[in-house]
Amino acid sequence: MGGSHSREDIDLTSSDEEEEYEDDYDARSPIAEAAASAGQRDDDLLRTATPSSLEAIDAKLRSLDLKYQRPASTKLYLHVGGASPSAHWVPAERRATYAFVDKSSDDDSSPRWFLEVGPGPRVSVPVDSALQLKMIPAQRRADFAASGSVWALRLPTDAEFRRFRVEYERCLFENTYGVESTDEGRKEVFGADFAAWARPAEADDAVWADAEESLTPPATAPAKDLLEEFEEEAGNGDSIQSLALGALDNSFLVGGAGIQVVKNFRHGLHGKGASVRISGGRGGSGSAYSTPKKALLMRGETNMLLMSPGEALHSSGVHHLDIETGKVVAEWRFEKDGVDITMRDIANDSKGAQLEPSGSTFLGLDDNRLCRWDMRDARGRVQTIGSSSESPVLNWSQGHQFSRGTNFNCFASTGDGSVVVGSVDGKIRLYSKSSMRMAKTAFPGLGSPITHVDVTYDGKWILGTTDTYLILICTIFKDKDGKEKTGFSGRMGNRIAAPRLLKLTPLDSILAGTDNKFHGGQFSWVTENGKQEKHLVATVGKFSVIWNFQQVKDSNHECYRDQQGLKSCYCYKVVLKDESIVDSRFMHEKFASSDSPEAPLVVATPLKVSSFSIANRR
Repeated sequence: MGGSHSREDIDLTSSDEEEEYEDDYDARSPIAEAAASAGQRDDDLLRTATPSSLEAIDAKLRSLDLKYQRPASTKLYLHVGGASPSAHWVPAERRATYAFVDKSSDDDSSPRWFLEVGPGPRVSVPVDSALQLKMIPAQRRADFAASGSVWALRLPTDAEFRRFRVEYERCLFENTYGVESTDEGRKEVFGADFAAWARPAEADDAVWADAEESLTPPATAPAKDLLEEFEEEAGNGDSIQSLALGALDNSFLVGGAGIQVVKNFRHGLHGKGASVRISGGRGGSGSAYSTPKKALLMRGETNMLLMSPGEALHSSGVHHLDIETGKVVAEWRFEKDGVDITMRDIANDSKGAQLEPSGSTFLGLDDNRLCRWDMRDARGRVQTIGSSSESPVLNWSQGHQFSRGTNFNCFASTGDGSVVVGSVDGKIRLYSKSSMRMAKTAFPGLGSPITHVDVTYDGKWILGTTDTYLILICTIFKDKDGKEKTGFSGRMGNRIAAPRLLKLTPLDSILAGTDNKFHGGQFSWVTENGKQEKHLVATVGKFSVIWNFQQVKDSNHECYRDQQGLKSCYCYKVVLKDESIVDSRFMHEKFASSDSPEAPLVVATPLKVSSFSIANRR
């Protein structure tokens, strides 16, 4: 397995012409490169392709247009060959037409605007984020994914390209938010405080510029490769469902039949140890074990809370596992004011809480609830969890039950215990460690549900995951006295920078497979003040996708040239697997070695777990 960098300009090429022309640049995507180099361990990950270039084809077509006095026309290209070394572009329509068509209906849930490319129409798709549309101004070109294929629309003039871009942005806004793309409509969606989100071109990028001060100059930074170190198969035919990474000696593979223990090394996970098999509940209760939705390490990584999904992915309680004995010692129930309630998710009190040997509290989240649970009773005593047939009840020690409308979906905690919550409506809320009743800051949604959220240890950066992109948000601002704060500790007001988006190219979004939704976007893992996360990772289909954190923050990065709207970064490395990936996460930063700037990346599929190091290329 391997990784490669994506590039902003991927040349459109064609096998439709018999004549060969000199190629301008590599036509393959990062995923195609990774597929081509699967199994190789040397540095020659990128191979040069030399098919006919679009520029040469267009020159020939222009000469024919002049000969027959035809006006310049829009052209449609189709990508063929998938991830193979011979992959290339072919002309699908040499004289194409396009239009943004209003297909309004009485069904409010249906998209209004469609992009249609004719004649035919050859393509007819709703204008939304699933298109993964990528503008390349230097080539007057728009690449997009539709109906399982990758297309490129080449506009004849700069003016026509600008018109296409403006119309696309307008239709995307109106389909996403259901209001007209006007100043009033943008103010209705984003509010006065988020003008930078509504009009990114007019935004003050001072926050991002401050972040660049510590960047290593690209010219002196050594190239990095992903090198596979270890690969372990799931034992006893069990299927891996999730990872529970430890920062000490062990990590855990959670499966349908139990939990496998593996050892942590500087080069990754290796060597299966004991396998904890859970067949029933404590004290002969007979409660059947089902594959946990969430496994949460705590108490110096000697205990684990297992939350199994119930109706509609909500759980009424958790199993409390003593890892050292391999036994479930309690089945805790969620209860508030004498009434059983459910939870959607659980999380540690803070980034490093699982390392605390005596921790007894953890966070809980439901659709309209955010709280802290305590395994001690209201008088502060540890409850008896011996052989009683009744499940002990967790103590609701802090939190708030909102009346309606929050639609909480996922959450995470910072190093000091502040909490970030992502919602189905796309909003991201920041709560201080002292109060869960009212968010200090609430970022508006961009139209897609937040399915996973993470935050840096210092609380300065947030990474939200949606099905089609990741959103990186900076929480830093300066108060009226010029003191630097984060949105967890104070109201940011209108001093909010525009976010940045992390996306796949349209081609890579197709090559990722049918299960090509992003999930589990996370920062690399640090648990100490003064340490900075170095990478971001997310899983999509058969690929783990890795971004360099500093590179994403660099406003002068090549990805951002000539972009309008929210800046999107397409430069990433990929790890390719033969089957859909369950989870991708970086180990704790203490496992970084002298020849690697980052701790190993762990990639789990249902049948295997692999570890990759990011090593300096020699």
